[in-house]
Amino acid sequence: MRRYDWNDLRFFVEVARHGTLSGAARAIGSDHATVSRRVAALEHALGSALFHRSPVGYMLTPAGAELLPHAERVETAAREATEALGRPQAGLVGKIRLATPDGFGNHFLAKHLGEFASAYPQLTIELVTVSQILSLSQREGDLSVTLAPPARGRFQTERLTEYDLGIYGEAGYLAKAPPVRTRQDLRGHRFIGYVDDLIFTRELDYLGEVLPGLAVPLQATCLLGQLNAVLRGDGLCVLPRFIAQHHATLAAVLPGEVRLRRSYWISAHEEHMDLPRIRVLRDFIRRCVERHGDFLMDR
Repeated sequence: MRRYDWNDLRFFVEVARHGTLSGAARAIGSDHATVSRRVAALEHALGSALFHRSPVGYMLTPAGAELLPHAERVETAAREATEALGRPQAGLVGKIRLATPDGFGNHFLAKHLGEFASAYPQLTIELVTVSQILSLSQREGDLSVTLAPPARGRFQTERLTEYDLGIYGEAGYLAKAPPVRTRQDLRGHRFIGYVDDLIFTRELDYLGEVLPGLAVPLQATCLLGQLNAVLRGDGLCVLPRFIAQHHATLAAVLPGEVRLRRSYWISAHEEHMDLPRIRVLRDFIRRCVERHGDFLMDR
């Protein structure tokens, strides 16, 4: 193995993250040709191809996948050195892909990410809201908020918060519909919920917990679709409290009897958890939940 320029590792890491030369060039503030040249120089020095090149982008070879965590540790050490000099923001550059459930990402966190972007102007945050749990091991998310801890893989995971859900209806709908005094009365109402065969985790199977066998004639894969339907007066819907409470026309149905509780978990791969950019975003999300979150009914 020949000697190589340490700076070439930075170009290698950014190409691995973005999957394209152009994306890496934007992150670094360089150009396409320079990125290509620096990666080629590193491959030549190491005597190994680090990427499979194709028309759709760059994918890591086995040698590249083996090198990546070591290169990211070098990056971490360099950024920690910058932090030690009292300039933490100057050392934080690059991109973070944050994968979250639809409700948490779109209806809560998105309102606060501008504050983070202002504090760390050289970081790019990709908020990916999903209706299924992404695999961090396949780099679909650098940091993830999920409804359950990852079942497999080497992750550092902690409970971010619990949150309550209830049954809600629009005031006009409730005024015209049959009254609901017990759970059995729910059978006389239209329900809005998730698409049955696309419920990927038991945490989303709300209606089976409320009253087994309820008919759900209107189904949507995302909370926004369900929320819009209940706001139109199309029926009843189970919604997170932190979403429903912002809509004055929604009223809770059987609030003293039906109360569901779930959790959000925040996870990152063990090799990435202490990267400065991951750490500052994780801490920011925690603070948002503590300061702005009104997730539980008994707070």
